Amino acid sequence: MLDTLKFGFIGGGNMASALIGGLIARGAQGANIVVVDPTEAARAHAVQTWGATAVAAPGAELADRDVIVLAVKPQQMREVCAQLAPHLRDSLVLSVAAGIRIQDLSRWLNGHARIVRAMPNTPALSGQGMTGLAADAGLSGTDRDTASAIANAVGKSVWVPGEAQIDAVTAISGSGPAYVFYFIEAMQLAAQELGLSAEAGRLLAAETFIGAATLAGQSSEPVEVLRERVTSKGGTTYAAITAMDAAGIKPAFVRAMHAAAARSKEMGEAFGQD
Repeated sequence: MLDTLKFGFIGGGNMASALIGGLIARGAQGANIVVVDPTEAARAHAVQTWGATAVAAPGAELADRDVIVLAVKPQQMREVCAQLAPHLRDSLVLSVAAGIRIQDLSRWLNGHARIVRAMPNTPALSGQGMTGLAADAGLSGTDRDTASAIANAVGKSVWVPGEAQIDAVTAISGSGPAYVFYFIEAMQLAAQELGLSAEAGRLLAAETFIGAATLAGQSSEPVEVLRERVTSKGGTTYAAITAMDAAGIKPAFVRAMHAAAARSKEMGEAFGQD
């Protein structure tokens, strides 16, 4: 599929670069990619690295694209759509901008209907991303497969029942890497207080997250069971979990997810205002 598709990327930053690199690794052709970015360095990178065509602003080069990926900052999206609309034909449009709703993209693109909203996360930069996908019910199965193939080029993806659930995806996986970094920070700090070097503490914490996450992803057992299996009553892990429970860590963490989801919804409403 990917080897014949013509792609247009509006925005040539980190996420776009990760997606393009992943797509090419899976068969997409650099000659079939147009990158739009006002920054000369980003355009030069696209040409030199992938053999793509690079232009400074949306133009006629995008009219024959099978897929156009909108990879710009949310606050830039309305202006970008205004520039793109005169050149947009029947392309599948995939947006990776946080907080931008499908209905607003469609409105800014003169009623265009073939739109997928994606919420990737930063591990996509290392090919380990997790992306939530949403679209209106009328989007074809072929378009859904294409969107999945693009997202899976930098990790894994999941379709949610409706766009409303993208706020939850944003809270869990979109912002999720920051939570992991937050806990690694805490573990590294504890390691130093317990006499280990900062480097050793970081390595121990990061590799523990990687290993535990791999186990959780591969196991069919509930995560609670996996945790209980390594929490012997009266042992060291039990002491740590008991201390965290006493501090209300789990309910606080759940509240944090709700706060992130609420903020995602607020952003969508704000960006969509005329």
